[in-house]
Amino acid sequence: MPFDRLVKAMDDWAGAHPEQDVFIQIGNGAYVPQHARHARLVPVSEYRSLVAGARMFVAHAGMGSIITAIQAGKPLLMLPRLRAQGEHNTDHQLATARTIGNRPGLHVAADTADLAVQLDRLLGAGGAAPTPISAFASDQLIGNVRAFIHAGRG
Repeated sequence: MPFDRLVKAMDDWAGAHPEQDVFIQIGNGAYVPQHARHARLVPVSEYRSLVAGARMFVAHAGMGSIITAIQAGKPLLMLPRLRAQGEHNTDHQLATARTIGNRPGLHVAADTADLAVQLDRLLGAGGAAPTPISAFASDQLIGNVRAFIHAGRG
């Protein structure tokens, strides 16, 4: 679903900070950035490379974005999509942001004005990165799940 509110906010921020390299994946939204580099869609490998090379990752509060930031060890500033704005069909991203947004390296903006303020603060302070995680489950977790499944068959 389009997220023009975030795209426009980041483009406005890019216009006010021309010294910063800003790249936005805009999806199928109507707003086209005037100041930031952008693409409608980026292949997954390029997307991961862009995140890995970024100082800060700004995204919606979706689990894919959160996991990508944590795996890359990049600070994440989230702006949850809102149902009332037509950005999603539920407000589950608000719950995700409340639950996850207080972890080290993960930050939540209340609105687009707060997004700009937090982005300035985090970039100025060298925002701490989240502790990276593996892309794969540990052998212990896999073993526990396997044992649970087999115990249910008995």
